[in-house]
Amino acid sequence: MTREPVVRPVTEGRTFAVVGDVYRFLATGDETDGKYALWEAIVPPGGGPPPHVHSREQEVFYILEGEITFQIGDRKLVAGPGMFANMPIGTPHSFKNESGRPAKMLISVAPAGAEQMFFECGVPVAQGTITAAPPSHAEIEKLLQIAPRYGIKIMLPPH
Repeated sequence: MTREPVVRPVTEGRTFAVVGDVYRFLATGDETDGKYALWEAIVPPGGGPPPHVHSREQEVFYILEGEITFQIGDRKLVAGPGMFANMPIGTPHSFKNESGRPAKMLISVAPAGAEQMFFECGVPVAQGTITAAPPSHAEIEKLLQIAPRYGIKIMLPPH
């Protein structure tokens, strides 16, 4: 059981480039007794994951800056600062930055566990990093191979 409070200054936290986005982890399952994980995501124009479904955890989003377009099943929604979205387990969804400037949001999963996938497939970057290189084919392939082990089904369009 975790007994120490976790306090992260503005640029601190394990930071990873994950297929073009930058994720700074504010709380991990190791720090929350597995109850939840929380990270800040900086999503560049054009960034964001393909449609996917979580089989183990809810995923929530809170937009801090910029715009993120959510695809939730057949519904498309443009979210700006202050908007919140909760994706229950089993909900097909994706998000994409369709604007011309970076967006920043908080993402949380409950229970924790999915953050471990990003630790495994992401590339560690220095704390304070706010941009990542565009995703390489190898990074995308690695994510596609790893995701099912974390109960995440990525739904790629047919070729």
